[in-house]
Amino acid sequence: MNEEKNVNLTGQKLPVIKTEQLGKAYLLPDQQLLPVLNGIDFELKAGELVAIMGVSGVGKTTFLNILGGLDHPTEGRVYFEGQDLLAKSEAEMAELRNKKIGFVFQFIYLLPEFTAAENIAIPLIIAGLDKNQALSQARQALQEVGMDHRHDFRPAQLSGGEQQRIAVARALINEPKLLLADEPTGNLDWKTGETIIKLIAELHRRKGLSSIIVTHNEKIARFCQKSYLMESGQLKLFEGEEG
Repeated sequence: MNEEKNVNLTGQKLPVIKTEQLGKAYLLPDQQLLPVLNGIDFELKAGELVAIMGVSGVGKTTFLNILGGLDHPTEGRVYFEGQDLLAKSEAEMAELRNKKIGFVFQFIYLLPEFTAAENIAIPLIIAGLDKNQALSQARQALQEVGMDHRHDFRPAQLSGGEQQRIAVARALINEPKLLLADEPTGNLDWKTGETIIKLIAELHRRKGLSSIIVTHNEKIARFCQKSYLMESGQLKLFEGEEG
């Protein structure tokens, strides 16, 4: 709300997300440490659409979860618009996630007993909005993803691509600044997946988002302005083939 909070002392706009020497290791049953992320320095500038690529198990999801405050690093710092996420309480992080960060997952996590509109309205209701107002906004969000004609359908009545469109609408219903998408096409065929990526890219531009898409598919990365490759716990700028 107060824009000067997003500007540093030199007058430059702060990155939406910044990490400094970010590391993550897991303790194995034999008490050995398994390093996953190792000293990652990363910045996402306002308005950027970035892909993070890498093979399965390399740590992409772990990295994304740390950026979104769903997990904690073993070492290093994470900043959201200059705010140190590790200094926040769990309640403060929950509020920030609900207001400023939208998540799209490979496993869609729609609640089966609720309709498409009700699933989208849930974050608004959690934030304290009246149910009828929340459902009205949900219907508008459904229009944005081309799914208003399915507003009263439950997840089991929808195709995988339709469910993911609902999930995208739900992620953006609170008008977040940051969108984190973890393999959003991982369970879809390429034709359907391509429509989802195009939708995300269009909404990214239209809503002025800053977005990160985690993927193992270089075709998806081509829809992004910048791509990184994660290998051996490190993140480096990816220079792929053109076209």
